[in-house]
Amino acid sequence: MAIDGSGLCYAHHPDHADDRQRNARKGGQRGGRGRPMIEVSELRDQLVDLYTGVLTGMTDPKIDSVLAQVANARIRLVETELKVREQRELVERIEELEGVLEQRDSRWG
Repeated sequence: MAIDGSGLCYAHHPDHADDRQRNARKGGQRGGRGRPMIEVSELRDQLVDLYTGVLTGMTDPKIDSVLAQVANARIRLVETELKVREQRELVERIEELEGVLEQRDSRWG
């Protein structure tokens, strides 16, 4: 959809080149959404090993208990990181939408 009566859309309008580059960088930075899932998967595997070790008597339950506590702390850390990342992304998206609305309002004046 053309903006400002220029016949160019946002993606091709030269006045928005800097914005497009900034948004492209953000997209690249957000590409790591799968990393926490890998860490969660690793933690799950470690907890299965701890459980099996205690169940079979192969490891000391006291040591496994501490390791399970550490794993739980790591899981909470991953959850917190995801929440912080999500909140940052939402704030950025809201700021971008507010910018678009301000541009629209200024054109309709």
